[in-house]
Amino acid sequence: MRKLHLKIRVSVFHTEKNGQSTLVTYVEPSPTGGSWEGHRVGTTPYKRLVVALFFGGFASSCLIYSVQVLLPMLAKHYQVSAPESAQVMSATTGAMMVGLVVAGPVADRVGRARLMRWSLLLSGTFCLISAFVPTLQLLLIARVLIGLSLCGFPVSALAYLREEVHTDFHLRANGMYVAGMTIGGTTARLLPIPLHEIGGWALAASVIGLIGLSASALLFLILPAARRFETKSANIKRVLLGTFSSPRDPVIALICVIGFASMGINTGLYNSTTFRLAAPPLELGAAATLVYIVHPLGAFGPAIFRRLTDRLGRGYATAIGVGGFAVGLAILQTTTVPTIMIGLAIGIISFVGIHALLTAWVVDRAQRQGSGTAQASSAYLLTFYLGSTVIGIVATHQWDVAGWNGVALLAFILIGIAAVATLINTKLDASPGKNEGHDVAHW
Repeated sequence: MRKLHLKIRVSVFHTEKNGQSTLVTYVEPSPTGGSWEGHRVGTTPYKRLVVALFFGGFASSCLIYSVQVLLPMLAKHYQVSAPESAQVMSATTGAMMVGLVVAGPVADRVGRARLMRWSLLLSGTFCLISAFVPTLQLLLIARVLIGLSLCGFPVSALAYLREEVHTDFHLRANGMYVAGMTIGGTTARLLPIPLHEIGGWALAASVIGLIGLSASALLFLILPAARRFETKSANIKRVLLGTFSSPRDPVIALICVIGFASMGINTGLYNSTTFRLAAPPLELGAAATLVYIVHPLGAFGPAIFRRLTDRLGRGYATAIGVGGFAVGLAILQTTTVPTIMIGLAIGIISFVGIHALLTAWVVDRAQRQGSGTAQASSAYLLTFYLGSTVIGIVATHQWDVAGWNGVALLAFILIGIAAVATLINTKLDASPGKNEGHDVAHW
């Protein structure tokens, strides 16, 4: 039941006829009372918040992944080998992993909204500069700067959503943010190639940079000011060790494990399926990029898993997502393009749904335990991108030495790890702790 808070307004009317004053007291309901509980669905600030973070997530994915499909073109443009051009992508993700170590404490110091705005502004600017650098070495420096400046956005976004959105609607708002990232990831893989055909690398990078700057402008214009943020000190020890201290909580540690495994499964299957479609007996060649056609379906994942969470709790909803990986992997064992696409579709919906649940879960757990939400999100994202980097390399190696069966075995092992971690976490976070007074697994 929603509590009704009362606001008392006192007005004094002076009557000139008899010189007497009349004291009139009005009692009005106050929607917030003494403690503001966060933005609610349907309110104007909530709508502005969701729109701003949807497009912010969209732009951040574009800035990270837009170079992935252009690596062969970059090798030709700068007249370098394929492995050398691959450094352009790893420079960005590697820099983000380094930056995530300090991004949480910085967000605690300067504020979530401010860091999000400036992260997109700086990374968009560096991307625009990268369009015109003459050498690969300068491009690598630009991509490192993009990664370092951009890492503050996802860390701050997760903490901002936890603090500024009412608990009843947090998962919904978080799902919209993740959906924006998913659609941005698809755009980053489909848009650059036609742009490159029209105007080369300069046009492709310029458009992506302008997307980042536009999203930054949107955040400056419409993102509601933070109302719950409290500045925390950021000494050297806190900056260097704050992110690594969050996984001392076993629930947060296991959330990081699930994130590592799920991102690794998704990256490994997608990368290897691209090679599989290009190899015999399918031999699709350049048409192997068809794997990205099903990627936008992932945008439905947050809504599907939010409904599952409402019914079953987020622990069991996450377990269903892990089961979805298993179903998708089983279908991927077939050798026809339509069934492979179905398997990938189930996998991407499961992945994005799990990611939406975990990003909400990790900051919620941190808040309930009284630890830094930005630091917890930093720890999660660090392991998340680590899964992409490490498993992406291992899956490619498995493809080289053992073919698709090697990739499937790796995915099966990761599914098992994610399943065990999810089941343990559901039990660990199902009983009230010292800071909780209700069943926290059923949110």
